[in-house]
Amino acid sequence: MPDASFLNWPFFEDRHRELAASLDCWCQANLPADHSDVDAACKALVAKLGQDGWLTHSAIDPDAPGVLDVRSLCLIRETLARHDGLADFSFAMQGLGTGAISLFGTVEQQNWLRQTRAGTALSAFALSEPRSGSDVAAMDMTATRDGNHFVLNGEKTWISNGGIADFYCVFARTGEAPGAKGLSCFLVPAYTDGVNIAERLEVIAPHPLARLEFDDVRVSADAVIGEPGQGFKIAMSVLDVFRSTVGAAALGFARRALDETLARVRERELFGAPMAELQMVQGHVADMALDVDASALLVYRAAWTKDTGAARVTREAAMAKLHATDTAQAVIDRAVQLHGGDGVRSGHIVESLYREIRALRIYEGASDVQKVVIARQMLAGG
Repeated sequence: MPDASFLNWPFFEDRHRELAASLDCWCQANLPADHSDVDAACKALVAKLGQDGWLTHSAIDPDAPGVLDVRSLCLIRETLARHDGLADFSFAMQGLGTGAISLFGTVEQQNWLRQTRAGTALSAFALSEPRSGSDVAAMDMTATRDGNHFVLNGEKTWISNGGIADFYCVFARTGEAPGAKGLSCFLVPAYTDGVNIAERLEVIAPHPLARLEFDDVRVSADAVIGEPGQGFKIAMSVLDVFRSTVGAAALGFARRALDETLARVRERELFGAPMAELQMVQGHVADMALDVDASALLVYRAAWTKDTGAARVTREAAMAKLHATDTAQAVIDRAVQLHGGDGVRSGHIVESLYREIRALRIYEGASDVQKVVIARQMLAGG
């Protein structure tokens, strides 16, 4: 049984403990999914997560406006990731893809949330470009005003759910000011003329990803989320919420690696005794357990801080993502080592975890970028 003692920490309320227990039971009954067709698996997972009510946590309820509960988001991502990385991905993209609408959308725009929360529509967050990944202010894509419309031209890449999403929250340069102050966010249905899937991208842990081309894509001014020129603020606000959840997913991967390792070293004999009796093995287990608990503290500190009213948690979220993703990589690497040949055998759980974890140290702000974010926050006085 995985360690659930962290749920007794003061970060959580009874509703969070009930959520974690209920979701774990659901995961045991429904996961892992069949990954043989990744697009189909993601669509099926979103439909099932919506049907069974889990996606209600991914976006605000447009009929009873409130706020996103980041602790719930983190607990769901950690639990799903522990059972199936693709299930975590499917849930996470419904939240990230609608984050701008939850936080800044109009009543009309928030109609999409009824579908994403039900699992009947898939969303995507289109921010990264070929020449501007972590450097959002260097964005090239343009949105030119034409009467009561905007015309979008440019490319987006590494877009999760690209090719299967029903709509995209797209960031483009509208030019109100130089750099970061001249960006805006648009809600663009996937069927809009000029939205093209230029390339499907294959990665080491298969997920639906694509490079998108926007060729004279014409949208109404009503498609602007928030106000023109607020795009950078919107993107950073969304990442402020969801960056902590990336750390939570990494934490789920690390917990699974630790659980698999504990079972392995208790059962496997080496030199006439269980591996667990070797001091070197005990040292690895101690390091893994320490990394898991430290990550959990940082992740749920960031989530609790946001949920209890902090306007921004830029530093806390960056620390949580940086530590949780980097140490999860180390935890999983130790798990592979202690599994020996089985650890690199295709299809083994720790081998799949090894492939899953690597991307988390890159997307939503690479590890090196998180260090810059943390340092700038500290030098600015918090």
